[in-house]
Amino acid sequence: MSPRLLEVRSLTKHYAAPRRMFSRARPLIQAVDDVSFDLDRAETLALVGESGCGKTTTAKSVLRLVEPTRGSVRLEGEELLSLSRSRMRERRRDLQIIFQDPYASLNPRLAAGDIVAEPMRNFPSDVTRTAAQRRERAAWLFAKVGLREEALDRYPHEFSGGQRQRLGIARALALNPKLIVCDEPVSALDVSVQAQVINLLTDLQAEFGIAYLFVAHDLAVVRHISHRVAVMYLGHVVEVADRDTLFTAPLHPYTEILLSAAPVPDPRRHARRILLSGDPPSPANPPSGCRFHTRCPMAQAICREAKPALTARPPVPVAIGDDGAAADHLVACHFR
Repeated sequence: MSPRLLEVRSLTKHYAAPRRMFSRARPLIQAVDDVSFDLDRAETLALVGESGCGKTTTAKSVLRLVEPTRGSVRLEGEELLSLSRSRMRERRRDLQIIFQDPYASLNPRLAAGDIVAEPMRNFPSDVTRTAAQRRERAAWLFAKVGLREEALDRYPHEFSGGQRQRLGIARALALNPKLIVCDEPVSALDVSVQAQVINLLTDLQAEFGIAYLFVAHDLAVVRHISHRVAVMYLGHVVEVADRDTLFTAPLHPYTEILLSAAPVPDPRRHARRILLSGDPPSPANPPSGCRFHTRCPMAQAICREAKPALTARPPVPVAIGDDGAAADHLVACHFR
């Protein structure tokens, strides 16, 4: 069997915090700690969780935009974290990112056509050697994302927010990548524009077979675009399941609480909100054992003493994916 497109194992990223007064030690910010997941071709895996749980740091660590402290990231069986600088640069053809802020991620001094052509200049191929070839491909990409060819000569400030995000998507597609990290790509857009961009991403995935690592906190968006969902809390993955299973039969208490906070678009239904007590612990001083035990309504003594492993519950496959393969429902909880 060919390896999965992306295999992440025990990914960890710690930051050294500023030294405190009268202290020689620098505390570690445990932004991401022992995160593992897989991603297949043409699949969307969503990373969800409250702000500060480590979603974006995980995604950037996969791309080596930040260097992980330890762990393994394998793309098509090749270990990315041990690659030389030159080899990693070659592999960046297959790895692209769509940023959260469509304006801050675009060079205001470049015309839109030049922004999309820039990756082609950095990684030339037989069909993008000349400026004319690059412009022709940029125009083709504009059509794919719903922009007009005459917009090639406009500058980022002349586009609306939704158009700028389409421009960012066109740039990400320029090199025919195999994996695109979508870092909350619609959170800065109006709701109507969000739907258009999400549908565009879905159509592009179906046409080109791209895999998405989709970082988001909007559960309605996640439910629409994802195939599988990984729930994060304080740097840990606490549950992984296919989309339908996670939204209809969540196992981890934190996932249940997260889903209960999502608004229901039906005035006749009254969702039962589960309220959390206390504030999230600091990643500089995380709790022992299960990191959620300080706020969990089910917590017992074992939760403070032992860290639960992310294991299949039940131990047999509970869902069948689009490709006919069995999918496990993984959860890190002593009682589920």
